[in-house]
Amino acid sequence: MAREEAHVQIQLCITFLVIILGFLLRVSLLEWALVLFCCALVLVTEALNTAIEKTLDFVHPAREPKIGIIKDISAGAVLFAAVFSVIIGLLIFLPKIIKVIGSF
Repeated sequence: MAREEAHVQIQLCITFLVIILGFLLRVSLLEWALVLFCCALVLVTEALNTAIEKTLDFVHPAREPKIGIIKDISAGAVLFAAVFSVIIGLLIFLPKIIKVIGSF
């Protein structure tokens, strides 16, 4: 999936950067749990979205409005997970970044 899906490649790069940022900002154990949960949630929903889309393309290759709605819903789940992950990331990282910037 990581070789073929551009969105997954982007999400893996963001995950890698978030993990590096977590080490640099020394997040707590609870914050690590939340950060890693959010990263996993986005990647899992993306995997399920990809599986749903590939399955629907295999079952019904022609363009069908009802199948398009199903694909939109599964893509929406990824967006929903990503938006809330960004919010949680901001809640964890932003105060630490502001503190670091303020110490200069």
